[in-house]
Amino acid sequence: MPSRTGPPPAAPALRPREDHGPTDRIALSAATGRGAHLRTEDVHAWLAERRRAHAFHVERIPFAELDEWRFEDGTGNLMHRSGRFFTVEGMHVVEHDGPRGDGPRREWQQPVISQPEVGILGILAKEFDGVLHFLMQAKMEPGNPNLLQLSPTVQATRSNYTKAHRGTDVKLIDHFVRPDPDRVLVDVLQSEQGSWFFRKSNRNMIVETEDEIPAQDDFRWLTLGQIAALLHEDDLVNMNARTVLSCVPYRDTAPGALLSDIQLLSWFTGERSRRDVRARRVPLASVHGWKHGTEAIEREDGRYFKVVAVSVRAGNREVVRWTQPLIEPVGLGVTAFLVREVDGVPHVLVQARAEGGLLDTVELAPTVQCTPGNHAHLPAADRPPFLDAVLGAPASRIRYEAVHSEEGGRFLNARSRYLLVTADPDGAALDPPSGYTWATPAQLSTLTRHGHYLNVESRTLLACLNAMTATPPREGI
Repeated sequence: MPSRTGPPPAAPALRPREDHGPTDRIALSAATGRGAHLRTEDVHAWLAERRRAHAFHVERIPFAELDEWRFEDGTGNLMHRSGRFFTVEGMHVVEHDGPRGDGPRREWQQPVISQPEVGILGILAKEFDGVLHFLMQAKMEPGNPNLLQLSPTVQATRSNYTKAHRGTDVKLIDHFVRPDPDRVLVDVLQSEQGSWFFRKSNRNMIVETEDEIPAQDDFRWLTLGQIAALLHEDDLVNMNARTVLSCVPYRDTAPGALLSDIQLLSWFTGERSRRDVRARRVPLASVHGWKHGTEAIEREDGRYFKVVAVSVRAGNREVVRWTQPLIEPVGLGVTAFLVREVDGVPHVLVQARAEGGLLDTVELAPTVQCTPGNHAHLPAADRPPFLDAVLGAPASRIRYEAVHSEEGGRFLNARSRYLLVTADPDGAALDPPSGYTWATPAQLSTLTRHGHYLNVESRTLLACLNAMTATPPREGI
């Protein structure tokens, strides 16, 4: 047997389980309101120039004019001829509350988007002048009311980046498909809207690079401080950017919380355990309470949402012309955290919310998450808890307010008024009703390191909370 020559292999080196270095660099970026390449006040002009540079046009069409889409024989499911992208199917949900499933019972059917593939939402980070900057894209989405918004560096489904649409390559995708593990700042699977998607997840990523990234007209480097300022404006930072930004690892400087982390997790685990939510896909043609027209599939009472079709022309997308179905909500939503301080530490009131399309049935949601018009016909006692408290809050108690668009690639004119409202102690006790509890923003940030704890609406509000805290003075911009 031949003898081994040369030095013995080096023993593997252990790494720290957690690297706190990025949090200091994140804090510096959040405190920096002047970017190395683009002033914050010039972002609007850049976006306007990108709108003029490309031919963007979206129009509603009858279902019969959809190219490459058809209603499947038998099921009535609306699907792409390739079998890729997504389908619009039916969903049947039965929910029981209580430890033995013997509590209140709800049952309903609805259309839902089924898209089992995992997409990538990735933001590239790079240091300029000693400060982390993040590469944001001016991206057109057909469902956005203003079409073009600030998005992640990469925002792509598997069908997109494997070119099932036979279009051009997704720019910079290789940084996220095969990331250098030493350069990953954020990498976690997060859910999308459980009311409209069936168990849909996206990979939320922030990856740092030292590579020279060629300048491109549709991309700009911004600091976290600049992005925080832009989050105060309506319909500017898109949903996909907001969910990635909610996962940024900020350092916790609070001395404690009303509940310890293990108490918060135990409460949430108990909420998940006592909810029995059973959701299954059913043929779209069999969904009860919905009517199928030539231009829309909608509820018989006209509430909640519709399924519609659009024709799209976009000069800066991987495919420049296409048609597709979209979900169109009925009315402007309201999404809000009630906020109060406990011994000087801010807390927000979260709810354990069950949605039929969520993978784990229950995730942490904002205090209020609804479209008020869907509940206007109900007596006050039957409307969502705390809705009237949020809608009736005086301006002096509104700490943050902006209207943000939801995912414009699947939803048409889906917008919600996002609010952070100082709670009236008489109406929001520290011992809240069942299904609600108080948590600190830092505790929620910790949970974003793991998938399927915070729903997408609460992640937007967490990004807004961080923006409210991090926004530098205007003269620093």
